Amino acid sequence: MCSASAVPRPTLEAVAARAGVSRATVSRVVNGESGVREALAAKVRRAVDELGYVPNRAARSLVTRRHDAVAVVIAEPETRVFADPFFALQLRGISRELTARDVQLVLMLTEGRADHERVGRYLSGGHVDGALVFSLHLADPLPGIIHAAGVPTVFGGRPGWAGGVDSARYVDCDNRDGARQAVRHLVGLGRTRVAHITGALDQTSAVDRLDGFRDVLPSADLRLVAEGDFTPAGGERAMRRLLEQCPDLDAVFAANDLSAAGALRVLRAAGRRVPDDVAVVGFDDMLPVAEQADPPLTTVRQDIEKMGRLMAELLLRGQGEHEEGEPPEAVSVVLPTHLVRRASA
Repeated sequence: MCSASAVPRPTLEAVAARAGVSRATVSRVVNGESGVREALAAKVRRAVDELGYVPNRAARSLVTRRHDAVAVVIAEPETRVFADPFFALQLRGISRELTARDVQLVLMLTEGRADHERVGRYLSGGHVDGALVFSLHLADPLPGIIHAAGVPTVFGGRPGWAGGVDSARYVDCDNRDGARQAVRHLVGLGRTRVAHITGALDQTSAVDRLDGFRDVLPSADLRLVAEGDFTPAGGERAMRRLLEQCPDLDAVFAANDLSAAGALRVLRAAGRRVPDDVAVVGFDDMLPVAEQADPPLTTVRQDIEKMGRLMAELLLRGQGEHEEGEPPEAVSVVLPTHLVRRASA
């Protein structure tokens, strides 16, 4: 008795015979090429459906020079990626866009030199049609590695390396204006000692949010700024330091919701009432974090999932739209942000 897996797969020749056309015609239709009359193309598509023909991606890539696969490179260790809902939201946006185009997602994480070398070898090996890269740090070697690999690339976040803004395609939110909105809101509530918990300052998003804070409060006491790292633990450490240095603070703008959640825990343990004694604003509006915080978190919303979708869309749209051997025209997309008010401020 034969198993189902032993049944031979339908071939291109079988589709051609069923449709009554040449093998070359079937190949053009399956690969999305032009030059086939619609009546014949309809016969081919019908034969494909009837036989359950599935194109051989490896064989097709030899003809089209396309692999229908995109590498998603996150410059963070797996312990960070799988613990932070930001990455899940961005990956969901990317995955949905790629799936709609029948393109495979290849996830690659980096933690050290060996990972960078692995990514470079893989991208240079011609396995994917492009790369989506995010969460870069300023000293990260990935931009140079990816440039050397010669694959089309879209970055998540404003590039921070020399010349990056002019030469790269990227998708970001207006981090600086979002920070301004947060701090203006706190000042508008009558708060006079507004502190800031930064993100990791080797990332452009954290630098932009710090700049937004300083735009509104250029003369703020330097002790009211404490460096965090976009994690709850980093938010806790920064909040303890702020309370030690400036016990009279009455508001905190945290660079992301996870940092704000850590700050809320420290304030509660210190007997500070939120928002009565200290008002708190975050950044991201990640609903599992912001809505379940105690109290629910006022925060700056950026559409993280949409940013992921736009990264994939920008990469796929740019393929094939420039002369062979020439890089695509640099394009950037910066999405607006807006304040979402809840009970914490």
